Amino acid sequence: MHIKKFATCVGIAALSTGCSMMAPQYSVSIENVQTLKNSGETKLSVGQFISTPGPGNTYPISIRGSSMSSPYSDSYGAYVAEAIKQELSLANRYTPTGSLSVSGVLLKNDIDAAGFSVGYVTVEARFVVKRNGATTYDQVKFVKQEFPSSFAGAVAIPKAIQEYNFAVQKLLGLVYEDKAFADAIK
Repeated sequence: MHIKKFATCVGIAALSTGCSMMAPQYSVSIENVQTLKNSGETKLSVGQFISTPGPGNTYPISIRGSSMSSPYSDSYGAYVAEAIKQELSLANRYTPTGSLSVSGVLLKNDIDAAGFSVGYVTVEARFVVKRNGATTYDQVKFVKQEFPSSFAGAVAIPKAIQEYNFAVQKLLGLVYEDKAFADAIK
C-alpha cells in the first residue's frame, strides 16, 4: 500500500512541476525588412535594450507553470536588439558602429496562455534613436497579440512560444512604419 501511495505522489509531483525551455531564435519578418529598405539607405547601429523588471515583465516568462528563457544573453531586451540587428542586416542598413543608433527599454513582456481558447502575448518597449548622441526619436510601442489556445497544455504552450516571435515582429513593424522613426533614420 505504501508503494502505491509513493508512486501516486511521485506522479502528481512530476505533473505539477513545469519545465524550462528556450525561446526559439528570432525569425525575421520579410515585411519589416522591406519597410526598412523602403525608408532609406543610412546605416544604423543597435545599442543596448535593457529590460525593466516588474509586473508583466519577469524573467524568465512563465507559461502555465513552465518557464521560457531568451536565447540571447539571458535577456528579452537582448532578444529585441537581436531582432532589430537581423532585420537591419537583411535590409542592408546595419553597421556595428556609427553616429546613428537605435536602443531602448523593454517595459512589458508577457505571455498569458491560461485561457482555454484564447491566449495573449504582450510586448511593450521604448525605442530611442540617437544621431551623434542627440535624441531624434523616442516612442513607446505596444502589441497585444491574440492567439488560439487550448485546454491542453501540450497544445497551448508550444503555440504560445511560437506566437512570441510574431508579437515581436509586429512590435518592430509598428516602429518601422512610424513616419517619425523613418524620418529619424534617414
